Amino acid sequence: MIIIEHLDTEIYEWSKEEYKHIVDVLGKENVLFTNIKDKSKLPFANCESKSIKELNLKKPCILDPEAKKTLEPEDNKKYENFIFGGILGNDPPQKRTQTKLTKKLKYETRNLGKKQMSTDTAAITTWKILNGTRFKDLKFIDDPEIQIEKGMSCIMPYRYLTKNNSPDIPEKIMKLIKKEELI
Repeated sequence: MIIIEHLDTEIYEWSKEEYKHIVDVLGKENVLFTNIKDKSKLPFANCESKSIKELNLKKPCILDPEAKKTLEPEDNKKYENFIFGGILGNDPPQKRTQTKLTKKLKYETRNLGKKQMSTDTAAITTWKILNGTRFKDLKFIDDPEIQIEKGMSCIMPYRYLTKNNSPDIPEKIMKLIKKEELI
């Protein structure tokens, strides 16, 4: 099970779109969002109002960029629940997964490389690894440049999986990027 512990103070539109992307790719039955106080904000998902800290999880593993070991397909046999911090990223990264989850829960950890990923990229990457693809065999684009309008672009300081040689960023998130850059 992929578990996203929502850690931001509210469910921002950007978070909602990343969460929807996770559910669309992995299937609703394979994902649980925790610490969701208003479940009506994510009608497409399985949600739990309790925090991960209150749940009795079997064989949990936190995905943390600061972890020493990289996730491998064999970890699918060792762990049952893979936990992520649902946090909108900052540049530079502030190590919030480590401070808000890893240090408090004391579960084993794995990384997906050291480069910061969006929550949806991290969850989908984990799913691919757990289903047999090695991290080194996945194709990523780091810091993609997004065209906003003619003569205007922005750099997204994250790692994304590729789709047709472009970053796999859902269309609604692309619209949010362009809207925010034009403000």
